[in-house]
This record gives sequence, structure tokens and C-alpha cells, in this order.
Amino acid sequence: MLRPELRLEWFVSFLGVIDTGGFSAAAEAVHRSQPRVSTHVAALEREAGVSLFDRSKRPVELTEAGAVLAEHARAILSQLGSAEEAMAARRGSARGLVTLGSYPSAGAAFVPGLLEHLARTRPAIKVVLVERATLELDAALTAGEIDVYLRPMAPPAGPSVRWRPLWHETLAVVHPPGHPLAELPDPLPVAAVAAFPLITIGRLGSAEELGFETYQAFRAQGFEPKAVQATNQPQTLISLVRANLGIGVTNRLAVATADTRGVRVRRLDAPGGRRVAVHWDATRPLTPAARTLLREILLTPVPPDTERLEPG
Repeated sequence: MLRPELRLEWFVSFLGVIDTGGFSAAAEAVHRSQPRVSTHVAALEREAGVSLFDRSKRPVELTEAGAVLAEHARAILSQLGSAEEAMAARRGSARGLVTLGSYPSAGAAFVPGLLEHLARTRPAIKVVLVERATLELDAALTAGEIDVYLRPMAPPAGPSVRWRPLWHETLAVVHPPGHPLAELPDPLPVAAVAAFPLITIGRLGSAEELGFETYQAFRAQGFEPKAVQATNQPQTLISLVRANLGIGVTNRLAVATADTRGVRVRRLDAPGGRRVAVHWDATRPLTPAARTLLREILLTPVPPDTERLEPG
């Protein structure tokens, strides 16, 4: 039985399979994992009480019931799109000043496209950009200096902070060309990298440093990082590696936004990596301008070489 509680994202995945001809292609098209798309279609079939696809065919084919439901699904999503257009026209009156916080690599890879789009489509909203290190952004939010901010999800923010996930990126190793690690193939094992002094992201010696992604990745495999220096600036990390002060381990986006001439950038063989989200204070109401900025952040394409994260 198709009840009102049915989730619209099931329709999105269902139509994605129809339009692309398969579950894998649909996953890429709708920015979801293949298991998630399969789960959505299976849930929709349970609610409908019928099979929607003939999975014995390659590519899969719609059943008669699936074809009928597809027409209704498209009509429902079309009506939702019309409703959004109607509301967007009324949201266009949002105006005023909003302060966006960001850490350096997101500021370089994500923020310019976001601000360019806002300048064209929401000229009445003025965005003030504040770039700081992750932990400093938390303090700025508490002090009321920023409205919305981009931040890695580790270490976790305070209990009053709400967030929506944006993207995931892997960890990278940076070393000089003649370093012993150059003899090893990609991806570099954590055990091999852990044998050398490291330069990491964060603040060396701080109580929070163990919450950063590098420490999590190494400890998950039983190694304690031998950090000799830390920085929140990608270009500084690269320069420290060039000076032979240690091996850099940081998020992939950081090295993608830096000048990496004179060093090698390698993949680290470790699960996890960096997950990035947009954050705001749940105890403080967002202004119309801040709500508009938040919505545009969620709609903006994620940086290259990252994977969009779905809402938890």
C-alpha cells in the first residue's frame, strides 16, 4: 500500500534506474551509493506490493506495474519542483549580511563557486567570508562571529551545533621525490608511513589533535603517529615537506589546492578519511539570508575528487 509516509527519495532512485538503465549508473546519476539505490527500490516495491523491475533481463526492464508507477512518480516530483519554484520566487526577497566560516582547503576549492553563484542569483545577500582553522571556527560560532560554517566532522563540534554532511575525501601522503617511500607502489601502507616523522593537520600538542583524521587512521591500524609539526595551511605543509622536516599526511583536497611542485603526492591505504559538513548553531535562529546561504551550500556541487555524502 502506497502510504503518505513514503519517501520521495525512493522515487528519485526508482526513476534514476529507469533513466540510466541500471542500478550502478543510477547511483552515479543521483549521487547515492548503489546499495542505497537498491534499498530505495526494494522499499518502494514493498510499499507498492508488486515488482517494479524484471531483474532477469539485462538491462533490467520495467514491469507493467513499474511503468504505471513511473508516470505517477514523475508527476509527483514535477509538482514538487513547481512548488519549489513558487517558494523560491518568494525567498528571493531574502537580503542582508551573512557570515560564512571556512577552513583553508574548502575556502579554496568550494567557496569561490558558491559565492559566484550567489552573486548572480542572490545579489541582495552580502556574504562575509571568515577563514580559520577548524577549532577556531567552533570558537567563532560560539562568539556569534559567524552564522554558517564549513568544517571537517572530526573532531566533533559542540552539542549545540547542527550539521548536514557535504562530501568525503581520502587522505594523502606528501614526500620528497628521493624519499624511501618513493620505492613503494600506491597506495602507501600506514605501517610504512608511520616509520617516519610526520607533519599533520591541526595544532601540535593540543588536546584535540587526536581527534583529527590522521591520528584516527593510524591508530585504527595500531600505529601512533610520530608528529613533529602541524599546520592548518596546506601550502605550509607542502613547504615543510620540501624542507625535509617530515612526511606530510593530510586530506586530499588540501594538496589539490596547493602548489605541489618539488614533492610527490601519494594515496594512503587507510579507510575513513575526511568527512566535511556545513554547521550552524541550533540555539540561534538563522536569518533569512543565512537560511538561503545554507540551502545554496547544500545544492552546490562538491569539489572534484571528492564524494558527495548523503544526509544521515
